[in-house]
Amino acid sequence: MPIATDGITEAAALPTVIDPVRAERNERYVRRRFWNTLRANLHRIPFLEQALAAFFCATDPQTPFKAKAILMAALAYFVLPADSIPDWLIAVGFVDDAAVLATAIQTVRTNLKPEHEDRARATLRKEQQMKPPEMKPTAGGG
Repeated sequence: MPIATDGITEAAALPTVIDPVRAERNERYVRRRFWNTLRANLHRIPFLEQALAAFFCATDPQTPFKAKAILMAALAYFVLPADSIPDWLIAVGFVDDAAVLATAIQTVRTNLKPEHEDRARATLRKEQQMKPPEMKPTAGGG
């Protein structure tokens, strides 16, 4: 199978076929859910800066399609309410999300620009200074 490396590191190159329909679906899903997920987890997840940098890279018009598709797939997994390890499990719930995101970032490392990381730091700092959203009661009355 041929390997594409346009804008993607050699060591982590992926197959050339990326389903554009799935990539579009992932992007819509991420754009709809990313900010709420980020804000709900501001003080719980240590890798939010990397998630934000990935989001800014994936939404940058200069980023190649394949890199965007990889990042959007990882971000879609991050915002997915149910995944391999439930996110509500303290200390381990986001381990799978962190691993998926780290792998995606490493794969497209050449596309992640200092501007994306700077914007992520500034945005995260701003979000953390805002008043946290009020917690809604859960279905179990807790």
